Amino acid sequence: MALFMTSAQRRPCTDSNAGSLSGSSGNSRKSPRVFLAAIVAAALLGLVVPPALAAAPGNDLFTGATAVGLGFSQELDTTQATTDADDVSMNRFCGAPATDASVWYSYSPASDGGVIVDVSTSTYSAGVIVATGSPGNFALQVCGPRTVEFRASAGSTYYILAFDDQLDGSGTGGLLRISFNAAPPPPTVSVSVDPVARFNSSTGGATLTGTFTCTNANFVTVFGDLRQPVGRFTIHGSFFFFSSGCNGAPQAWTAQVVADNGKFAGGKSAAVTFSFACGPFECATGFTEQQVQLRGGK
Repeated sequence: MALFMTSAQRRPCTDSNAGSLSGSSGNSRKSPRVFLAAIVAAALLGLVVPPALAAAPGNDLFTGATAVGLGFSQELDTTQATTDADDVSMNRFCGAPATDASVWYSYSPASDGGVIVDVSTSTYSAGVIVATGSPGNFALQVCGPRTVEFRASAGSTYYILAFDDQLDGSGTGGLLRISFNAAPPPPTVSVSVDPVARFNSSTGGATLTGTFTCTNANFVTVFGDLRQPVGRFTIHGSFFFFSSGCNGAPQAWTAQVVADNGKFAGGKSAAVTFSFACGPFECATGFTEQQVQLRGGK
């Protein structure tokens, strides 16, 4: 109490009504200033407490991975999340620039299907790695910044690492916004080449036609190679077609072929044709070989 007593409290009390501060009389009473000092001291002692340390997220480690299902979403403060050897093992075949402020999730589907993991609206540059297995023996499924998609099989467990990839120049994490949703069906594509094509006797070029059918895709490309034997020599040229229409119905395609080493002429030739149809995350491929009869025309 002496530390909080005023200079007035250290002078002898001269107030006849106040009594002695140290007297033994039953009628003596302590100065109100003493009680005030005691109250202030107790209040100050109560305010002096060690600062609380922020805790790491509960899923900071592989062993604490949060189990999720489709439709799960979360906002999580990752500023106290750490990185460790399990992150390094997970990143081994991905090659992300960093796996700072990382947290873990697990997904065990009851049926096959595609999954989209989205961290694109986080307050920092976030990435995702998806793998099966366990630390030291992970099998990479997919990885990337912002949003990834993978095909999951029933009976398997997939581990998802969400992390600060430092692409924004910092590795301190922030507010992670993560969601798990069903992916759309994968794209499909098929392509055909008409058995009769036209050639231009003046330019030596050829015009191929055919049809393509694709679903669940944003665009489709058809490309390939046309070859025509001429004695012991072969005239060849390539072609390319692009379309943003992919509605599931058969659609026509047309491509011009310019010979690389001569001119196409009437007769038999062979077209080797490939097609690609791509959605937001996946692409489908098609392939066909077709004997083509070139006929003259301009």
